[in-house]
Amino acid sequence: MVPRVSASVLIPVLAVVLVTVMVLSAMLGAVQVPPADVGAIVINHLGAHLGIHFDATYTQQQDAVVWSIRLPRILLGVMVGASLAVSGAALQGMFRNPLADPGLIGVSNGAALGAVIALGLSIDVLGRWTTPIFAFAGGVLFALLGYTLAREHGRTEVVTLILAGIALNTFAGAGTSLVTFIANDSQLRAIIFWMMGSLSGATWSNILAVLPFVIMGLVASFWWQRPLNLMTLGEREARHLGVQTERVRFLVIIFTALMTGATVAVSGVVGFVGLIVPHVIRLISGPNHRVLLPASALGGAILVVAADLVARTLISPLELPLGVLTAFIGGPFLLLLMLKTRRAEGGWG
Repeated sequence: MVPRVSASVLIPVLAVVLVTVMVLSAMLGAVQVPPADVGAIVINHLGAHLGIHFDATYTQQQDAVVWSIRLPRILLGVMVGASLAVSGAALQGMFRNPLADPGLIGVSNGAALGAVIALGLSIDVLGRWTTPIFAFAGGVLFALLGYTLAREHGRTEVVTLILAGIALNTFAGAGTSLVTFIANDSQLRAIIFWMMGSLSGATWSNILAVLPFVIMGLVASFWWQRPLNLMTLGEREARHLGVQTERVRFLVIIFTALMTGATVAVSGVVGFVGLIVPHVIRLISGPNHRVLLPASALGGAILVVAADLVARTLISPLELPLGVLTAFIGGPFLLLLMLKTRRAEGGWG
């Protein structure tokens, strides 16, 4: 039995760990940058328009590496991790199933199919934004389609929603395989690189494009806290306590689709974050969503930024795909979670 940690301790500890991991990620790599210089670079860039300048000894190369390459990558990792983890925590609470994650309702695979179509068919109508926009549209479209299929007589059937997600994921996988089959060599390399997930394409323009969707989703998650707590008692009980379960379910699906679709659009497929982080936080702090959702946001950011640091430094100068690394972590975790759930339920057959 893991001892429970209160929110007053857990949240500050996770915040400190996140800042530490972000600083380490800015420091380490092919070009080493001391922590004082990292701080000076950030302060000088942010204060340039305010006349603020901090004297330091860093080189122009270190400045370019930290500000133009590593910092966008770190911030994108924070947004990807927070979005996926909060989405996973919300979906697990809504479905009352610890195995749920953003891929369950087809968002991740829908986004992947949209991106693969743009890459494999060399669609370039929107320039460099074509692939991200196709991915975002695919994720949101699949989420809405799954939700529509699950609606019956003004209510959403959870079992039907899950089955629709499985069917949509199968269709998206088949579509991805078909496009991959007809792609040429250069298109195939782009598709494979994107499907494995990476933060290497992070830019300040990508950050600004994704940020509004992430902020909307994280702000909305504060509204979900009480309804999700009540929905863990059961849907009927939650309705008796005044929760508009249909409205909550619709908003959770829409905002998780927006967050997941936007982040997958710029980072590729990064799996298992939405599964691992909420479950670990739940073990540490309990099932209260008032703690679980913000703590999952911090934990997801920590996991993705730390995994990205390992991915780009472990076998330097080569870089491991981020999605491959998280899959190596998440696969065994999923098996352990599945076995634990089966024991808790006394078997499934």
